Amino acid sequence: MGTISVIIPCLDDAGFLVACLDALARQTRPADEVIVVDNGSTDASVEVALAAGARVVDQPVRGIWPATAAGFDAASGDVLARLDTDSVPAPDWLERIEQRMSRRDHPTVVTGTGAFYGQTAPRRWIARYVYLGGYFTVIGALLGHPPIYGSNYAIRADAWLVLRDVVHRDRPDLHDDLDLAWWLRPGMTVVYDRSLVVGVSARPFDSFAELRRRVRMAFHTLGVEWRAWPPLERRADRRIEVDLVSPAMLAEATDPDGDGERPLPA
Repeated sequence: MGTISVIIPCLDDAGFLVACLDALARQTRPADEVIVVDNGSTDASVEVALAAGARVVDQPVRGIWPATAAGFDAASGDVLARLDTDSVPAPDWLERIEQRMSRRDHPTVVTGTGAFYGQTAPRRWIARYVYLGGYFTVIGALLGHPPIYGSNYAIRADAWLVLRDVVHRDRPDLHDDLDLAWWLRPGMTVVYDRSLVVGVSARPFDSFAELRRRVRMAFHTLGVEWRAWPPLERRADRRIEVDLVSPAMLAEATDPDGDGERPLPA
């Protein structure tokens, strides 16, 4: 399929980063490149990343979107796989991404879900089925396709080259995954793979204040997206522009040799 770069934004998260990088080292399909984006850490995050053989990219502008975008820009892979520092991918995580990206529907983004660890069992259940389940249900209905889950997804590098100047990449006050999903261009697709699961810390549920901060940020992000490209207008624009592509043009773009096989990155 080509090469895969893994991007991990990090700010003072050395403890979680150790487990994340250790899980990446045990992949059945090794990453071709692991990039840790240091967002101004004052702990041992950089040392942890370097000791694990990761490449460190500095992004002094604080925020999840600026850090993620810096990592995507620096990556050399054909596919950009995204984790958070507290993500713990299963050993076959990258193998599953490679297999799904290689199918003939040629998705732009493949995303999965999270299995929360830490905290109490009731809080983990609420986190997965109310908090995360609500995100996929409500945002998916607004988008007209599955949303992207920031702790567990992969996007094609050629798609990022198109989107990097479209998304609000310099806005630290926005959720990067929601903004990215909102601004997908016509013809770009998101596949939700239920089997693509990573462990994710339940630390957002450590306190009501932290949960409230994240929810407030989500509503703020929605407000920005809604004003810039309202949902009904967005869905109509994507549908109209896709309909303008004739079957012959689509066939030429997806199967130029006429052999029934869709080209994949070299």
